[in-house]
Amino acid sequence: MTTVLYKLETFEGPLDLLLHLIDKAEIDIHQISISEITDQYLEYLHNMQELELEVTSEFLVMAATLLSIKSKQLLPKPPVIELEDDFDYLLEEEEDPRDELIRQLIEYRKYKGIAEHLHEREWERSLIFSKEPEDLTPYLPDIEENPVKGLHAADLIAVFQKAIRKSVKRNAVARIHRDEISVKDRIREVVSALETVGKGGRLLFSKLLHQEMHRHEIVVTFLAVLELMKMKQIVCYQNKLFDDIVMEWRGEGKADELSGIEIDY
Repeated sequence: MTTVLYKLETFEGPLDLLLHLIDKAEIDIHQISISEITDQYLEYLHNMQELELEVTSEFLVMAATLLSIKSKQLLPKPPVIELEDDFDYLLEEEEDPRDELIRQLIEYRKYKGIAEHLHEREWERSLIFSKEPEDLTPYLPDIEENPVKGLHAADLIAVFQKAIRKSVKRNAVARIHRDEISVKDRIREVVSALETVGKGGRLLFSKLLHQEMHRHEIVVTFLAVLELMKMKQIVCYQNKLFDDIVMEWRGEGKADELSGIEIDY
């Protein structure tokens, strides 16, 4: 028993199958033989049924359309009708039953060509791989910037002269005379200021200072206040954080009496 093997190609629809049959027969789409194409089309459907392949309804509709066109072509043409007044008129020539099918095939071939072109473009684009741009600054070569860029010779001369003047001042020797003031003397001055407000009176620390005082004089004044607190002659406090120091006189001694105390500074 001889076994016949069929290898059927897959088609997207009945028009795709018809174009395949026309191209295979190498005939002009406008000169197709409906009888031959219909036989080949039905044979293909028959092979699909033998292989138990699903035949969709659109293939069956096209088969019915082909049979309808084939039957119309087999019918005889209508006779010429003679009318009065010796004028012969022919009935309007009927449209070729193949025209609608041919128009569909031409339209389908056009869109199929466009689809194939887009598919090729898609395949070409799939071979191209891209990625988000990266910061390539770390890979740039390190170029040292010119430290004197934009400067002229006159600018360099001016800077050199300024450096020479600074060098001369740096080498100059100055004698500093230190004005010394003892804590003991400053205690006497603070007590004298407190005596003016009387016992229980209050005096702000800022009142003991003035704008012309040097830093070491301010330090000595602060040490004198600390010594008076140590001797319990005054009480100091602040009303709030970073507020002025308030001094309150509590002692009984006079400024002259406190001058004989020994302070190790």
